[in-house]
Amino acid sequence: VQLVESGGGLVQSGGSLRLSCACSGFTFSRYDMSWYRRAPGKERELVARIDSTGFTEYVDSVKGRFTISRDNAKNTLYLQMSSLKPEDTAVYYCMARGVIDFWGQGTQVTVSS
Repeated sequence: VQLVESGGGLVQSGGSLRLSCACSGFTFSRYDMSWYRRAPGKERELVARIDSTGFTEYVDSVKGRFTISRDNAKNTLYLQMSSLKPEDTAVYYCMARGVIDFWGQGTQVTVSS
């Protein structure tokens, strides 16, 4: 099983980034998928989730700015982030929730003010 995040980087406040999570080794289309983040000195936080039907949920702090999506044909999860703020700075992780949860290694997002 592999979950490989990409797309992180340094961006100015108000900018945009698109994270990707390429998945393999499990039946991607059947799994609920999530993006989490961990900011320095803070606990890990659920940012957004999308279930196998396409239903989505977001933490209040990113509603209207972030969009989670999935491409089951490509076994890839996405997080489109817009209007980024310095408080969005964190390591972002994708997670596949099932009988066993699978995690990626994370990608750093840094938003400068």
